[in-house]
Amino acid sequence: MRTSSTIIALAVLVLAAWSRPQLAISQDVPAEPGVANAPAEDAAREQTADQQVRHVLNRLTFGPLPGDVERVRKMGVDQWIEWQLNPESIDDRKVERIVAQFPLLKKTSVELARDYPPEGALATQLMRSGRPLTAADSAKLRAAGRESFRVAREMQAARVIRAVASERQLLEVMTDFWLNHFNVHSGKERVRYALPEYERTIRAHALGKFRDLLGAVAKSEAMLQYLDNFQSVADPSRKTLRPQRATLDVTAPDDARGQRGQRGRMGQRGQRGPGDQQPQIRRGLNENYARELLELHTMGVDGGYTQQDVTEVARAFTGWTVRGAPEPPRIRWNLDEGYGFVFRPERHDAEEKVVLGHRLPAGRGIEDGEEVLDILARHPSTARFIATKLARRFVSDSPPLDLVDRAAAKFLETDGDIRETLRTIITSPEFFSSAAYRSKIKTPFELVVSAARILGAPPTRPAGPKS
Repeated sequence: MRTSSTIIALAVLVLAAWSRPQLAISQDVPAEPGVANAPAEDAAREQTADQQVRHVLNRLTFGPLPGDVERVRKMGVDQWIEWQLNPESIDDRKVERIVAQFPLLKKTSVELARDYPPEGALATQLMRSGRPLTAADSAKLRAAGRESFRVAREMQAARVIRAVASERQLLEVMTDFWLNHFNVHSGKERVRYALPEYERTIRAHALGKFRDLLGAVAKSEAMLQYLDNFQSVADPSRKTLRPQRATLDVTAPDDARGQRGQRGRMGQRGQRGPGDQQPQIRRGLNENYARELLELHTMGVDGGYTQQDVTEVARAFTGWTVRGAPEPPRIRWNLDEGYGFVFRPERHDAEEKVVLGHRLPAGRGIEDGEEVLDILARHPSTARFIATKLARRFVSDSPPLDLVDRAAAKFLETDGDIRETLRTIITSPEFFSSAAYRSKIKTPFELVVSAARILGAPPTRPAGPKS
Protein backbone atom coordinates (compact mmCIF):
# COMPACT_ATOMS: atom_id res chain seq x y z
CA MET A 1 0.00 0.00 0.00
CA ARG A 2 3.05 2.17 0.05
CA THR A 3 6.65 2.32 -1.16
CA SER A 4 9.59 2.44 1.22
CA SER A 5 10.79 5.78 -0.17
CA THR A 6 7.38 7.37 0.42
CA ILE A 7 7.25 6.18 4.03
CA ILE A 8 10.79 7.36 4.72
CA ALA A 9 10.04 10.79 3.25
CA LEU A 10 6.87 11.10 5.31
CA ALA A 11 8.70 10.04 8.45
CA VAL A 12 11.30 12.74 7.86
CA LEU A 13 8.51 15.30 7.51
CA VAL A 14 6.97 14.13 10.78
CA LEU A 15 10.30 14.30 12.58
CA ALA A 16 11.01 17.76 11.19
CA ALA A 17 7.70 19.02 12.54
CA TRP A 18 8.30 17.94 16.15
CA SER A 19 9.14 20.94 18.27
CA ARG A 20 6.77 21.30 21.24
CA PRO A 21 7.95 19.29 24.28
CA GLN A 22 4.78 20.04 26.23
CA LEU A 23 2.91 17.56 23.99
CA ALA A 24 5.13 14.63 24.97
CA ILE A 25 3.37 11.36 25.66
CA SER A 26 3.38 10.64 29.38
CA GLN A 27 5.79 7.96 30.55
CA ASP A 28 3.92 7.33 33.80
CA VAL A 29 3.29 3.65 34.43
CA PRO A 30 -0.46 3.03 34.06
CA ALA A 31 -2.29 2.06 37.20
CA GLU A 32 -3.11 -1.58 36.51
CA PRO A 33 -4.30 -4.02 39.16
CA GLY A 34 -1.90 -6.77 40.11
CA VAL A 35 1.16 -5.19 38.48
CA ALA A 36 4.29 -7.19 39.18
CA ASN A 37 7.49 -5.51 40.33
CA ALA A 38 9.73 -7.52 38.04
CA PRO A 39 9.52 -9.70 34.92
CA ALA A 40 8.08 -13.12 35.63
CA GLU A 41 10.63 -15.83 36.32
CA ASP A 42 10.14 -18.65 33.86
CA ALA A 43 12.61 -21.51 33.77
CA ALA A 44 11.72 -22.16 30.11
CA ARG A 45 12.87 -18.68 29.07
CA GLU A 46 16.48 -18.54 27.98
CA GLN A 47 16.67 -14.75 27.94
CA THR A 48 17.70 -12.89 31.08
CA ALA A 49 15.15 -10.63 32.79
CA ASP A 50 16.75 -7.56 31.20
CA GLN A 51 16.80 -9.18 27.76
CA GLN A 52 13.11 -10.07 28.07
CA VAL A 53 12.25 -6.42 28.71
CA ARG A 54 14.21 -5.20 25.69
CA HIS A 55 12.98 -8.06 23.53
CA VAL A 56 9.28 -7.34 24.02
CA LEU A 57 9.87 -3.65 23.37
CA ASN A 58 11.67 -4.40 20.11
CA ARG A 59 9.20 -7.02 18.85
CA LEU A 60 5.81 -5.89 20.14
CA THR A 61 6.33 -2.15 19.56
CA PHE A 62 8.03 -0.06 16.91
CA GLY A 63 10.90 0.40 19.35
CA PRO A 64 11.23 1.77 22.90
CA LEU A 65 10.54 5.35 23.88
CA PRO A 66 12.81 6.90 26.52
CA GLY A 67 11.67 5.46 29.84
CA ASP A 68 9.96 2.40 28.35
CA VAL A 69 12.56 -0.04 29.66
CA GLU A 70 11.95 1.07 33.24
CA ARG A 71 8.22 1.10 32.64
CA VAL A 72 8.16 -2.55 31.55
CA ARG A 73 10.44 -3.56 34.40
CA LYS A 74 8.03 -2.03 36.92
CA MET A 75 4.95 -3.57 35.32
CA GLY A 76 6.52 -6.93 34.65
CA VAL A 77 6.97 -8.39 31.18
CA ASP A 78 3.89 -10.64 31.31
CA GLN A 79 1.64 -7.93 32.71
CA TRP A 80 2.84 -5.50 30.05
CA ILE A 81 2.18 -8.07 27.28
CA GLU A 82 -1.35 -8.60 28.59
CA TRP A 83 -1.88 -4.83 28.71
CA GLN A 84 -0.87 -4.51 25.04
CA LEU A 85 -3.03 -7.46 24.02
CA ASN A 86 -6.07 -5.49 25.24
CA PRO A 87 -5.71 -2.11 23.47
CA GLU A 88 -9.33 -1.16 24.14
CA SER A 89 -8.30 -0.54 27.76
CA ILE A 90 -5.47 1.85 26.79
CA ASP A 91 -6.17 5.59 26.64
CA ASP A 92 -4.85 6.89 23.31
CA ARG A 93 -6.73 10.20 23.07
CA LYS A 94 -3.58 12.33 22.78
CA VAL A 95 -2.58 10.70 19.51
CA GLU A 96 -6.14 10.65 18.20
CA ARG A 97 -6.40 14.42 18.71
CA ILE A 98 -3.33 14.89 16.50
CA VAL A 99 -4.59 12.50 13.82
CA ALA A 100 -7.94 14.32 13.84
CA GLN A 101 -6.13 17.29 12.31
CA PHE A 102 -6.03 15.45 8.97
CA PRO A 103 -9.39 16.55 7.48
CA LEU A 104 -9.40 14.26 4.45
CA LEU A 105 -9.31 11.13 6.59
CA LYS A 106 -12.83 11.91 7.85
CA LYS A 107 -14.37 12.03 4.37
CA THR A 108 -16.09 9.23 2.49
CA SER A 109 -14.68 7.88 -0.76
CA VAL A 110 -17.47 9.64 -2.67
CA GLU A 111 -16.65 12.98 -1.06
CA LEU A 112 -12.96 12.52 -1.83
CA ALA A 113 -13.61 11.58 -5.45
CA ARG A 114 -15.79 14.69 -5.87
CA ASP A 115 -13.38 17.08 -4.12
CA TYR A 116 -10.19 15.64 -5.65
CA PRO A 117 -11.24 14.13 -9.00
CA PRO A 118 -8.85 11.92 -10.97
CA GLU A 119 -6.84 13.59 -13.71
CA GLY A 120 -8.70 11.60 -16.38
CA ALA A 121 -12.12 12.80 -15.17
CA LEU A 122 -11.01 16.41 -15.43
CA ALA A 123 -9.51 15.76 -18.89
CA THR A 124 -12.86 14.40 -20.06
CA GLN A 125 -14.60 17.57 -18.91
CA LEU A 126 -12.08 19.74 -20.75
CA MET A 127 -12.35 17.72 -23.97
CA ARG A 128 -16.13 17.99 -23.91
CA SER A 129 -15.74 21.74 -24.26
CA GLY A 130 -14.80 21.17 -27.91
CA ARG A 131 -11.69 23.37 -27.82
CA PRO A 132 -8.05 22.29 -28.06
CA LEU A 133 -6.23 21.80 -24.77
CA THR A 134 -3.95 24.69 -23.84
CA ALA A 135 -0.73 24.78 -21.82
CA ALA A 136 -2.77 26.07 -18.89
CA ASP A 137 -5.11 23.10 -19.25
CA SER A 138 -2.16 20.72 -19.19
CA ALA A 139 -0.81 22.34 -16.04
CA LYS A 140 -4.25 22.08 -14.45
CA LEU A 141 -4.42 18.39 -15.31
CA ARG A 142 -1.01 17.70 -13.79
CA ALA A 143 -2.00 19.54 -10.63
CA ALA A 144 -5.24 17.57 -10.44
CA GLY A 145 -3.30 14.32 -10.73
CA ARG A 146 -1.06 15.28 -7.81
CA GLU A 147 -3.98 16.53 -5.71
CA SER A 148 -5.95 13.31 -6.21
CA PHE A 149 -3.25 11.46 -4.23
CA ARG A 150 -3.43 13.89 -1.32
CA VAL A 151 -5.58 11.51 0.71
CA ALA A 152 -2.92 8.79 0.40
CA ARG A 153 -0.24 11.19 1.65
CA GLU A 154 -2.34 12.26 4.64
CA MET A 155 -3.16 8.67 5.51
CA GLN A 156 0.51 7.67 5.36
CA ALA A 157 1.51 10.61 7.55
CA ALA A 158 -1.17 9.68 10.08
CA ARG A 159 0.12 6.10 10.11
CA VAL A 160 3.61 7.33 10.93
CA ILE A 161 2.28 9.45 13.81
CA ARG A 162 0.30 6.54 15.26
CA ALA A 163 3.23 4.18 14.92
CA VAL A 164 5.57 6.65 16.62
CA ALA A 165 3.37 7.89 19.45
CA SER A 166 0.45 5.55 20.08
CA GLU A 167 0.32 3.84 23.46
CA ARG A 168 -1.42 0.96 21.69
CA GLN A 169 1.82 -0.20 20.16
CA LEU A 170 0.96 -3.87 19.61
CA LEU A 171 -2.27 -2.85 17.88
CA GLU A 172 -0.30 -0.59 15.54
CA VAL A 173 2.22 -3.35 14.84
CA MET A 174 -0.63 -5.73 14.03
CA THR A 175 -2.36 -3.12 11.86
CA ASP A 176 0.86 -2.80 9.87
CA PHE A 177 1.07 -6.61 9.66
CA TRP A 178 -2.44 -6.98 8.26
CA LEU A 179 -2.11 -4.04 5.86
CA ASN A 180 0.84 -5.86 4.34
CA HIS A 181 -0.99 -9.20 4.40
CA PHE A 182 -4.08 -7.72 2.68
CA ASN A 183 -2.06 -5.49 0.39
CA VAL A 184 -3.67 -2.95 -1.96
CA HIS A 185 -2.10 -0.27 -4.15
CA SER A 186 -3.11 3.40 -4.08
CA GLY A 187 -2.26 3.88 -7.79
CA LYS A 188 -4.93 1.45 -8.96
CA GLU A 189 -8.06 3.18 -10.27
CA ARG A 190 -9.99 4.74 -7.35
CA VAL A 191 -8.42 2.68 -4.58
CA ARG A 192 -6.78 5.76 -3.04
CA TYR A 193 -10.16 7.25 -2.16
CA ALA A 194 -11.06 4.12 -0.17
CA LEU A 195 -7.81 3.95 1.82
CA PRO A 196 -8.93 5.78 5.01
CA GLU A 197 -11.91 3.46 5.49
CA TYR A 198 -9.76 0.45 4.59
CA GLU A 199 -7.21 1.22 7.30
CA ARG A 200 -9.97 1.80 9.86
CA THR A 201 -11.40 -1.60 8.91
CA ILE A 202 -8.06 -3.36 9.35
CA ARG A 203 -7.34 -1.66 12.69
CA ALA A 204 -10.80 -2.50 14.05
CA HIS A 205 -10.28 -6.24 13.42
CA ALA A 206 -6.50 -6.53 13.88
CA LEU A 207 -6.78 -8.51 17.14
CA GLY A 208 -10.24 -10.00 16.67
CA LYS A 209 -11.52 -13.07 14.84
CA PHE A 210 -9.82 -13.80 11.52
CA ARG A 211 -13.16 -14.60 9.87
CA ASP A 212 -14.46 -11.13 10.75
CA LEU A 213 -11.31 -9.52 9.37
CA LEU A 214 -11.44 -11.62 6.20
CA GLY A 215 -15.09 -10.72 5.61
CA ALA A 216 -14.56 -7.02 6.23
CA VAL A 217 -11.68 -6.97 3.73
CA ALA A 218 -13.72 -8.92 1.15
CA LYS A 219 -16.43 -6.24 1.29
CA SER A 220 -14.09 -3.24 1.38
CA GLU A 221 -14.09 -0.82 -1.52
CA ALA A 222 -10.30 -0.87 -1.64
CA MET A 223 -10.00 -4.64 -2.10
CA LEU A 224 -12.99 -4.94 -4.41
CA GLN A 225 -11.42 -2.39 -6.73
CA TYR A 226 -7.78 -3.38 -6.39
CA LEU A 227 -8.42 -7.00 -7.40
CA ASP A 228 -11.20 -6.14 -9.87
CA ASN A 229 -13.97 -8.16 -8.21
CA PHE A 230 -16.26 -5.12 -8.48
CA GLN A 231 -16.57 -5.85 -12.21
CA SER A 232 -16.74 -9.66 -12.07
CA VAL A 233 -20.01 -11.07 -13.40
CA ALA A 234 -21.38 -14.50 -14.22
CA ASP A 235 -20.42 -15.85 -17.60
CA PRO A 236 -23.21 -15.39 -20.17
CA SER A 237 -23.83 -19.16 -20.23
CA ARG A 238 -24.58 -19.24 -16.49
CA LYS A 239 -27.92 -18.70 -14.76
CA THR A 240 -28.19 -15.68 -12.48
CA LEU A 241 -30.68 -14.67 -9.80
CA ARG A 242 -32.17 -12.07 -12.14
CA PRO A 243 -31.91 -11.45 -15.90
CA GLN A 244 -28.60 -9.82 -16.75
CA ARG A 245 -28.58 -6.47 -18.42
CA ALA A 246 -26.62 -6.06 -21.64
CA THR A 247 -22.90 -5.99 -21.01
CA LEU A 248 -20.26 -3.80 -22.59
CA ASP A 249 -16.82 -5.23 -23.29
CA VAL A 250 -14.31 -2.45 -23.90
CA THR A 251 -11.15 -4.49 -23.23
CA ALA A 252 -9.60 -7.43 -25.01
CA PRO A 253 -10.44 -10.84 -23.56
CA ASP A 254 -8.01 -12.05 -20.91
CA ASP A 255 -6.83 -15.49 -20.07
CA ALA A 256 -8.04 -15.96 -16.49
CA ARG A 257 -4.78 -17.42 -15.27
CA GLY A 258 -2.75 -14.70 -16.99
CA GLN A 259 -4.58 -11.76 -15.46
CA ARG A 260 -2.49 -11.81 -12.32
CA GLY A 261 0.78 -11.91 -14.22
CA GLN A 262 -0.23 -9.01 -16.48
CA ARG A 263 -1.44 -6.88 -13.60
CA GLY A 264 1.35 -7.81 -11.21
CA ARG A 265 1.51 -7.30 -7.46
CA MET A 266 1.52 -3.54 -7.80
CA GLY A 267 -1.51 -3.30 -10.05
CA GLN A 268 0.28 -2.55 -13.32
CA ARG A 269 -2.65 -3.77 -15.35
CA GLY A 270 -5.48 -1.25 -15.34
CA GLN A 271 -3.61 1.57 -13.56
CA ARG A 272 -6.00 4.00 -15.19
CA GLY A 273 -9.54 2.82 -14.73
CA PRO A 274 -13.05 4.27 -14.44
CA GLY A 275 -12.87 8.02 -14.10
CA ASP A 276 -9.14 8.15 -14.92
CA GLN A 277 -9.07 7.45 -18.63
CA GLN A 278 -10.89 4.57 -20.36
CA PRO A 279 -13.38 2.61 -18.25
CA GLN A 280 -12.75 -1.12 -17.93
CA ILE A 281 -15.93 -3.18 -17.95
CA ARG A 282 -15.34 -6.85 -18.71
CA ARG A 283 -17.91 -9.44 -19.64
CA GLY A 284 -17.65 -12.57 -17.53
CA LEU A 285 -15.62 -13.91 -14.64
CA ASN A 286 -12.59 -12.22 -13.08
CA GLU A 287 -10.36 -14.50 -11.02
CA ASN A 288 -7.96 -11.92 -9.56
CA TYR A 289 -9.55 -11.77 -6.10
CA ALA A 290 -10.26 -15.51 -5.92
CA ARG A 291 -6.63 -16.38 -6.65
CA GLU A 292 -5.24 -13.88 -4.18
CA LEU A 293 -7.79 -14.89 -1.52
CA LEU A 294 -6.54 -18.48 -1.67
CA GLU A 295 -2.85 -17.87 -2.34
CA LEU A 296 -2.06 -14.85 -0.17
CA HIS A 297 -4.96 -14.20 2.21
CA THR A 298 -5.77 -17.68 3.53
CA MET A 299 -4.40 -21.08 2.49
CA GLY A 300 -1.06 -20.12 0.98
CA VAL A 301 0.38 -21.12 -2.37
CA ASP A 302 0.95 -24.72 -1.18
CA GLY A 303 -2.31 -24.92 0.77
CA GLY A 304 -3.87 -27.68 -1.32
CA TYR A 305 -6.27 -25.86 -3.66
CA THR A 306 -6.47 -26.32 -7.43
CA GLN A 307 -7.13 -24.10 -10.42
CA GLN A 308 -10.69 -25.45 -10.42
CA ASP A 309 -11.08 -24.18 -6.84
CA VAL A 310 -9.92 -20.74 -7.98
CA THR A 311 -12.58 -20.68 -10.69
CA GLU A 312 -15.30 -21.91 -8.32
CA VAL A 313 -14.36 -19.30 -5.69
CA ALA A 314 -14.47 -16.58 -8.36
CA ARG A 315 -17.96 -17.75 -9.35
CA ALA A 316 -19.04 -17.57 -5.69
CA PHE A 317 -18.03 -13.91 -5.50
CA THR A 318 -19.72 -12.70 -8.67
CA GLY A 319 -22.01 -9.80 -7.87
CA TRP A 320 -19.86 -8.54 -4.96
CA THR A 321 -19.27 -5.00 -6.11
CA VAL A 322 -19.22 -1.30 -5.18
CA ARG A 323 -22.10 1.16 -5.24
CA GLY A 324 -21.81 3.54 -8.16
CA ALA A 325 -19.48 1.28 -10.13
CA PRO A 326 -19.92 1.50 -13.91
CA GLU A 327 -22.59 -0.79 -15.33
CA PRO A 328 -23.76 -0.88 -18.95
CA PRO A 329 -24.99 1.26 -20.54
CA ARG A 330 -23.33 3.68 -18.12
CA ILE A 331 -19.54 3.54 -18.44
CA ARG A 332 -18.51 5.96 -15.70
CA TRP A 333 -18.77 5.94 -11.94
CA ASN A 334 -22.01 7.36 -10.53
CA LEU A 335 -21.10 9.15 -7.30
CA ASP A 336 -24.77 9.88 -6.61
CA GLU A 337 -25.30 6.19 -5.76
CA GLY A 338 -23.10 6.53 -2.69
CA TYR A 339 -20.25 4.28 -1.68
CA GLY A 340 -19.48 0.95 -0.05
CA PHE A 341 -20.21 -2.71 -0.71
CA VAL A 342 -23.32 -3.86 -2.54
CA PHE A 343 -24.43 -7.26 -3.84
CA ARG A 344 -25.91 -7.30 -7.39
CA PRO A 345 -28.08 -10.44 -7.84
CA GLU A 346 -28.26 -10.01 -11.63
CA ARG A 347 -24.46 -10.38 -11.80
CA HIS A 348 -24.22 -13.46 -9.59
CA ASP A 349 -23.62 -16.97 -10.93
CA ALA A 350 -26.42 -18.85 -9.20
CA GLU A 351 -25.53 -22.35 -10.40
CA GLU A 352 -24.05 -25.08 -8.19
CA LYS A 353 -20.39 -24.79 -7.19
CA VAL A 354 -17.90 -27.07 -5.43
CA VAL A 355 -15.13 -25.39 -3.39
CA LEU A 356 -12.47 -27.56 -1.72
CA GLY A 357 -14.90 -30.47 -1.69
CA HIS A 358 -17.77 -28.41 -0.24
CA ARG A 359 -20.94 -28.27 -2.35
CA LEU A 360 -22.60 -24.86 -2.66
CA PRO A 361 -26.21 -25.46 -3.79
CA ALA A 362 -27.70 -23.71 -6.79
CA GLY A 363 -30.11 -20.82 -6.42
CA ARG A 364 -28.23 -18.91 -3.73
CA GLY A 365 -26.82 -15.37 -3.78
CA ILE A 366 -24.47 -13.64 -1.38
CA GLU A 367 -24.50 -16.79 0.77
CA ASP A 368 -22.06 -18.41 -1.69
CA GLY A 369 -19.30 -15.92 -0.96
CA GLU A 370 -20.00 -15.93 2.77
CA GLU A 371 -19.75 -19.73 2.92
CA VAL A 372 -16.47 -19.66 1.00
CA LEU A 373 -15.08 -17.25 3.60
CA ASP A 374 -16.31 -19.59 6.36
CA ILE A 375 -14.59 -22.56 4.70
CA LEU A 376 -11.31 -20.74 4.19
CA ALA A 377 -11.19 -19.08 7.63
CA ARG A 378 -11.54 -22.48 9.32
CA HIS A 379 -9.29 -24.48 7.00
CA PRO A 380 -6.19 -26.14 8.55
CA SER A 381 -4.02 -24.74 5.75
CA THR A 382 -5.17 -21.22 6.64
CA ALA A 383 -4.41 -21.82 10.32
CA ARG A 384 -0.90 -22.94 9.47
CA PHE A 385 -0.33 -20.14 6.94
CA ILE A 386 -1.39 -17.40 9.38
CA ALA A 387 0.47 -19.01 12.30
CA THR A 388 3.65 -19.21 10.21
CA LYS A 389 3.43 -15.56 9.16
CA LEU A 390 2.82 -14.38 12.73
CA ALA A 391 5.68 -16.51 14.09
CA ARG A 392 7.94 -15.21 11.33
CA ARG A 393 7.01 -11.62 12.19
CA PHE A 394 7.48 -11.92 15.95
CA VAL A 395 10.04 -14.71 16.49
CA SER A 396 12.36 -15.39 13.56
CA ASP A 397 12.48 -15.57 9.78
CA SER A 398 12.59 -19.37 10.11
CA PRO A 399 10.24 -19.99 13.05
CA PRO A 400 10.45 -23.28 14.98
CA LEU A 401 7.99 -25.84 13.60
CA ASP A 402 6.77 -26.81 17.07
CA LEU A 403 5.75 -23.20 17.73
CA VAL A 404 3.95 -22.96 14.38
CA ASP A 405 2.10 -26.21 15.17
CA ARG A 406 0.94 -24.90 18.57
CA ALA A 407 -0.11 -21.54 17.17
CA ALA A 408 -2.02 -23.18 14.30
CA ALA A 409 -3.75 -25.48 16.79
CA LYS A 410 -4.74 -22.48 18.92
CA PHE A 411 -6.07 -20.73 15.79
CA LEU A 412 -8.33 -23.70 15.03
CA GLU A 413 -9.29 -24.27 18.67
CA THR A 414 -10.43 -20.65 19.12
CA ASP A 415 -12.17 -20.30 15.73
CA GLY A 416 -9.47 -18.02 14.36
CA ASP A 417 -9.02 -15.76 17.39
CA ILE A 418 -6.04 -13.60 16.41
CA ARG A 419 -5.42 -12.34 19.96
CA GLU A 420 -5.21 -15.88 21.37
CA THR A 421 -3.05 -17.13 18.50
CA LEU A 422 -0.70 -14.20 19.00
CA ARG A 423 -0.62 -14.75 22.78
CA THR A 424 0.50 -18.34 22.15
CA ILE A 425 3.43 -17.03 20.12
CA ILE A 426 4.60 -14.06 22.19
CA THR A 427 4.49 -15.85 25.55
CA SER A 428 6.21 -18.98 24.25
CA PRO A 429 9.67 -20.26 25.21
CA GLU A 430 10.64 -19.89 21.55
CA PHE A 431 9.79 -16.17 21.63
CA PHE A 432 12.01 -15.74 24.71
CA SER A 433 14.81 -17.98 23.42
CA SER A 434 18.39 -16.81 23.07
CA ALA A 435 18.21 -17.51 19.32
CA ALA A 436 15.29 -15.10 18.90
CA TYR A 437 16.97 -12.22 20.74
CA ARG A 438 18.13 -9.52 18.29
CA SER A 439 17.72 -11.93 15.38
CA LYS A 440 15.51 -9.86 13.07
CA ILE A 441 16.20 -6.92 10.74
CA LYS A 442 13.76 -4.00 10.67
CA THR A 443 11.84 -3.05 7.55
CA PRO A 444 12.36 0.52 6.25
CA PHE A 445 9.08 1.60 7.89
CA GLU A 446 10.06 0.03 11.22
CA LEU A 447 13.53 1.55 11.01
CA VAL A 448 12.45 5.16 10.60
CA VAL A 449 9.64 4.87 13.16
CA SER A 450 11.92 3.27 15.75
CA ALA A 451 14.46 6.03 15.17
CA ALA A 452 11.74 8.61 15.82
CA ARG A 453 10.63 6.84 18.99
CA ILE A 454 14.08 6.56 20.48
CA LEU A 455 14.50 10.34 20.10
CA GLY A 456 11.48 10.79 22.37
CA ALA A 457 10.28 13.89 20.53
CA PRO A 458 6.53 14.71 20.72
CA PRO A 459 4.32 14.25 17.66
CA THR A 460 2.58 17.08 15.85
CA ARG A 461 0.75 17.26 12.55
CA PRO A 462 3.35 17.78 9.78
CA ALA A 463 2.68 20.34 7.08
CA GLY A 464 3.24 17.63 4.49
CA PRO A 465 4.01 18.06 0.78
CA LYS A 466 2.35 20.99 -0.90
CA SER A 467 -0.33 20.11 -3.40
